[in-house]
Formats: sequence, C-alpha cells, structure tokens
Amino acid sequence: MLEALNFLRGENLDTLSIIVRLVLAVVCGGIIGIERERKRRPAGFRTHILICLGAAITTLTSQYILLELGQPTDPMRLGAQVIAGIGFIGAGAIIVTRHRQVKGLTTAAGLWVTAIVGLCCGAGFFEGVILTTVIILVAELLFSRLEYFIVSHARTSNIFVEYTQNDILGRIIETIKQSGAYIIELEISKSSGHNKNSTVTFSIKTSRKTSCRTLMTVISKIDGVVSVEEL
Repeated sequence: MLEALNFLRGENLDTLSIIVRLVLAVVCGGIIGIERERKRRPAGFRTHILICLGAAITTLTSQYILLELGQPTDPMRLGAQVIAGIGFIGAGAIIVTRHRQVKGLTTAAGLWVTAIVGLCCGAGFFEGVILTTVIILVAELLFSRLEYFIVSHARTSNIFVEYTQNDILGRIIETIKQSGAYIIELEISKSSGHNKNSTVTFSIKTSRKTSCRTLMTVISKIDGVVSVEEL
C-alpha cells in the first residue's frame, strides 16, 4: 500500500528508519491520547505517547538483537510481553464508583490498542499503524455519539436513589409502578458509618409514555428522597 516507504522496512536498521518509526509512534500515540485528554481521563496525551513509544522501541530492540547482533531470538517475544504487561496499566485506569458503576474501560482498551500500534510502528507496518489510528479515532469520536444516542433512547435503565427512612422505599416502588415502568431488579444497601441514609439501585424498563428523566424527576419530589441519579 505504501510502497514508497519500503526502503524503511529493510533488513538493516539505519538511523532514518529508526527515527521515522519512533516519530510515527509519538504522533499516533499523541493523536489517540488527545481525545482522552479532552475528556479529562486519567490516562491522557502523554500517557498514550509514552506507551506507544515504549512499544515501538521494544520491537526495534528485538529486531536489533536479531539483525544487528545476530543473536538467535524470537523477534515477537518482547512484543508479547508488552501486550500482556499493558494490562497492569489498563487496570489502573479502571475504577468502580461508590454506586458500583465501572468506569475507565474505554481508556484501558485505548491503552492496550495504543501499545499494539506502537509495536506496529517498531516493526515498520506503516499501513496497519495509519489505518488502526484512523479507526480508533472514528470509534472514540463518532461511535461515542452513536452510543449516546442509543443509550438516551433505551427503555431499560438503572436508577440510583438515596433516601432517609425505610418506609419511603415502598412509596418509591409504588411511584415507579404508577408511571407504567417495570422493575426488573433492585438492590438495597443499608446505611453505614455516619451516613444514616439508605440507598437502592433499580433496574427498570420504562413505558413508551414516560421517559427515565421524567420518572427520576417524579421520584426526586417524594419527601425523604435525598438524591436520584441515573447510572
């Protein structure tokens, strides 16, 4: 596809080839990280650059050992360790909120695929690098809007409610039923520590006439309800 760059894929690792591969890793890692940085995610611009650059130099090191030093080794051995090891960094980007909601999965997946892009940069697989970077941007920028559209129009949703007294729970359930919604599942958490309030998480399916936002507004007006959030 990019035949003009074939001279950079040769068996000899010259200075120009190394520079191009490392610079491409920095550029692609930075492009992927900008989107995460704009959304103020824990792993942003610099993190993605470093991961992509580190993966690229790992592949280059494997090729250097094999081609320049002439040592018999598997050139993909170090790359395999990068793919496995990046899971530790990805795990650090995943958090569980106090509502037991998991966040950071997209960032973790982005870090993992950025590491693979870096490996491709180091190997000189320029077509794969460019196409993958473009697809990642499409997934993070355009598909996120599609995901929001699907979620906003979904009839099934999770609602977190904090209330003060146990008898209020019955009124909340009755209000949900009166709206025409169906309770699929509920999970009650008892109060602990200094906070004397109890919480409940509903998994509900709303009717066509009542949206989740409208139902949340009705629930929030019940005396004794402290807060209502959609998960």
